[in-house]
Amino acid sequence: MDDAQSFASGADAAAASLDRAGYSVYVTPKPTPTPTPTPSASASSGTAQKSISARPQYTGGGSAAEWMAAAGIAEGDQGYVDYIVSRESGWNPNATNSSSGACGLVQALPCSKVPGNGYDPVDNLRWATGYAVGRYGSWSAAYDFWTRNHWW
Repeated sequence: MDDAQSFASGADAAAASLDRAGYSVYVTPKPTPTPTPTPSASASSGTAQKSISARPQYTGGGSAAEWMAAAGIAEGDQGYVDYIVSRESGWNPNATNSSSGACGLVQALPCSKVPGNGYDPVDNLRWATGYAVGRYGSWSAAYDFWTRNHWW
């Protein structure tokens, strides 16, 4: 009996014989891992810094007045918005605070709070309107807070 296997479960137990000829065992193979690409020697020199600071850049153009109008900011509030944005980012939609990560025209913190793209000036201003009204009650009140505290 070449295909038989014996089993004993104790000191006085009788040996049982198992016949393997009646079944087969299939073992599912593990999938082959997908290799992770490694940067080539020429690509790794000098490009590491670019990948670390990779973020969407705004390249669409436009003016402050166009951005505020597109964001739905009332003409009466545009002076307050201009004051705050001029001091927060200098109207640079790609402005980023390197220590905090605040982004865009109004320096939203964190940048991920802005629906859409924090570097898009219209998205950034729309978010800022909700923030100004929600936290301070109006753009005028946000301006008053900013002039007293130099942040908002």
